[in-house]
Amino acid sequence: MLIYQALILGIVQGLTELLPVSSSAHLNVIPWIFGWTDSCSFRADFDGAFDVALHFGTLLAIGLFFLKDWIKLIKAGFNKLVKKQDSVDGRMFWYLVIATIPAGVLALVLDKISDKIIGDNFKLEMILIAIALIVMGIVLAVVDKRLKNKIKYEKISFKQAMVIGISQAIAAAFPGVSRSGITMTVARGYKIDRESAAKFSFLLSTPIVAAAVLVDIKEFALTSASFWIGVIASFVVGLFVVKFLMNYLKKGSFKVFAIYRVILGLFILGLCIFR
Repeated sequence: MLIYQALILGIVQGLTELLPVSSSAHLNVIPWIFGWTDSCSFRADFDGAFDVALHFGTLLAIGLFFLKDWIKLIKAGFNKLVKKQDSVDGRMFWYLVIATIPAGVLALVLDKISDKIIGDNFKLEMILIAIALIVMGIVLAVVDKRLKNKIKYEKISFKQAMVIGISQAIAAAFPGVSRSGITMTVARGYKIDRESAAKFSFLLSTPIVAAAVLVDIKEFALTSASFWIGVIASFVVGLFVVKFLMNYLKKGSFKVFAIYRVILGLFILGLCIFR
């Protein structure tokens, strides 16, 4: 993979992984638009661990931004288990842990089903991505507009945490859905306020993405300049994006992201038809 390709994909990953617009959709469509998928060397690199490496960059961004939160969560989770000390952080830590387990198992099952349905049919994959973008965009817009902000992060229940956690398995198996998109949508469906929905979504994504990174870390091209450029770009851009989104959602809505999803989905469908 060429350095400029890695840089562009790293920037795209940083911009789209943390917004509810689907990074997998963008990482599929951009190489297709520019004709990079015709290159054997690009396909070999991208089909390997490079995609996971880009997620490693945004994982670092989320981890750094929420570092203080994770320190409090882990400490409180330990105290709840060992010292039986009840606290919001202790309860939330175990909600995150327990919700991640079924999500991980279900993601593996759905991923195999998805592979059997799509196989090597790239055009079918792009059509399904477009449909997922449009459908989830409409659902996000409707849910976000009609439901009020009633529940804060501290008041999220075990049932809500489990449903939100399991929902991310759908995104892991089907490109275009968006992990952050579906978790934030489900959270808003429970009337969780936008900022809390985003925070819980990011915290929830940390362990499952970290597990994916650990599984593929042996395949990382650690001596490749392109590898590190992609990781660093996704990390730096991701750090700015997560800070922007958390500030934006204090007053803003998800409407702009929903509209963007629909437009992108229609654009991809147009490419599938006319290209």
